[in-house]
Amino acid sequence: MQTQTITDRIKITQGTLADYKKLSRFHYRDSRLGPFEKIFVAKAAGEVAGVIVYSMPVPSIKLRNVATNNYFTGLGRRTLMTLVNKSIRTISRVIVEPRFRSLGLAVRLVRETMPMMNVPIIESLAVMGHVNPFVEKAGMKAYKAPMSAKCVRMIEALSLVGIDGDMFIDAGAAHLKLQKLSAGEQMFIEREITSFLSAYTKKKYIPADLDRTQFVLSKLTRRPVYYIWLNPAFDKS
Repeated sequence: MQTQTITDRIKITQGTLADYKKLSRFHYRDSRLGPFEKIFVAKAAGEVAGVIVYSMPVPSIKLRNVATNNYFTGLGRRTLMTLVNKSIRTISRVIVEPRFRSLGLAVRLVRETMPMMNVPIIESLAVMGHVNPFVEKAGMKAYKAPMSAKCVRMIEALSLVGIDGDMFIDAGAAHLKLQKLSAGEQMFIEREITSFLSAYTKKKYIPADLDRTQFVLSKLTRRPVYYIWLNPAFDKS
């Protein structure tokens, strides 16, 4: 007789806001949940192991247009809203209780619930600093935003003074390197950082400390990523 594993005992069913609240503190974003369409819960022996939340989509996303070959462009606002609301649902939260991580539960939550939403498109928008490949493992396709010219210039400038590779995710090491630059290099990089920060009104004049370095590096590494899943049940080809 085959022994049932803990993964086998986890069942995914429609859940409630109360299920979400039991795990909300484990999510990196604000635990407060806005309007939502549906919640599914993964339970093991009656205990909440994970949740996924689906919400209504926002009217327009640039990367959605890329992913759908501009299917949702060129429409009046009312027509666009009607079509988007009819066609799309957005994954806004996926949370797994820490004791149940490393079991592939996040992948199961996404893969098993997407067809249950009964819409042509499921989407999710993330930021590079928080991207986890589980959504791609579950069948979603990723579209990454192109890097802006100002970010490319800032990366090139930092590289010229020896800040590259792992330093982009280690602000402490990058800041220490900045402090040890020659006078000429410091003048150069300060000019580049000042130009880069000019686009961020609230950060234009922040002191040249570790917080500033962290902010600059975060803007260079946290690019939005759009994920999309096309429901084969709606494929008319």
